[in-house]
Order: sequence, then structure tokens, then C-alpha cells
Amino acid sequence: MQKRLFSFVSFFTFILFFSFYSVVFSQDEIRKSPKAGVTQHIGASTDITISYSRPGVKERTVWGELVPYGMTQGKDRLIPWRAGANENTTFETSTDILVEGKELKAGKYGLHMIPEKDEWTIIFSNNNSSWGSYSYNPDEDALRVKVKPQEAGFQEWLLYGFDDLSDTSATAFLQWEKLKVPFKITVPAQ
Repeated sequence: MQKRLFSFVSFFTFILFFSFYSVVFSQDEIRKSPKAGVTQHIGASTDITISYSRPGVKERTVWGELVPYGMTQGKDRLIPWRAGANENTTFETSTDILVEGKELKAGKYGLHMIPEKDEWTIIFSNNNSSWGSYSYNPDEDALRVKVKPQEAGFQEWLLYGFDDLSDTSATAFLQWEKLKVPFKITVPAQ
């Protein structure tokens, strides 16, 4: 009888613990850098989507300190900045486009950047599923373009958006702290 009671109590305790564990640890955690995304329709049938996480300035110096200039030392190689926080920032286009005049095929890309004071390199990687830039491999680059950063009004949370819209183009941008990094997207004539 005691054996059955012990088995019943053990089983009940296990179920109670498992239920508590499931409820407590299944709660969504509030991220310090919340997920975000922006989509822009360009031309007759092109959708551009940038998915990212939004770190905050939080009274820090971003450019040259929190985000160092140039490539940084990764585990076993130099790596670019992940262009956001947490998971890989991604850039997806539904059709072939031109970025700063260079062709980028329809698809989803990992977005990485090499910031410098006067010129940035924007990298579109065929690997779009890595965690940040830690496993970045330049052999997976689909496209690299160079752009000029611009001074901008203060932006607490990292932001991607689109400006200068026309029937066949838009300027995508990253804005954070007091800097804006634009890159021109054009839909080729169909």
C-alpha cells in the first residue's frame, strides 16, 4: 500500500513540477533588442523586406565603440557587424533588383555591414539563417556595395526604413544614434 501511495505521490509531484515548469518557461521573454521589420513595395511587383532586431543607444557611444569601425575579431576570423542585434538581419527581395547599380537576384539574404567613418560596405550574404555574423563567410557573399554614411537626427532605437520613393526606386536606410546609412534600390525595367 505504501509503495502505491509513494508511486502516486511521485507521479503527482512529477506532473505538478512539469506543469509549473511549462507555464513558467514558456512565457515569452521581453527582448532588450525587440524584433522589427519593414516592407516596401516598389514598381509593379517588387516587395523588399528587412527583418531585424532593434538595439537601443542607452546612453552609449555607438559608432567606433559599441560597434567598432572595420571588421572585428570573431572566433577564428575577422567578421563584419550583424547590422542589428540577435539573429541575422535579413534583406528579402521578391524580384531581381539593383542595389547601388549592382544586380541582386530575387531571394533572402543575410545583411552585414563594415562601418568606417567615411565609407561603409554593405554585404548581402547567401547565408541568411546564422546567428548574427559569428559564422560569416565571405565566400557566401552575393553582393557588396560601398555607401557614404550621413549625419542624422538622434535615433534611440536602430531603425530601417525607405525614403525617396519613386515608381521604380527607393532608398533603403539604417538609422541609429546620429547616423544614417542609405543605399539606393532600383527595379530594372521589365
